[in-house]
Amino acid sequence: MSEIVNLNKARKICSRAEKKAVADANAVKHGRSKAERMLDATRDAQARKLLDDHERETE
Repeated sequence: MSEIVNLNKARKICSRAEKKAVADANAVKHGRSKAERMLDATRDAQARKLLDDHERETE
């Protein structure tokens, strides 16, 4: 015989696991130091400037 499972508890456990996965992803995405954010912003600005400098002038 199989084990009896309370469906409400199983649903809540599954929901908690999904929320934890989303929270972990957000921590990785937004949990950076100020130095890392500044470095990324500087790199983005340099890449944007390099791209803009190579753009052709049109009349």
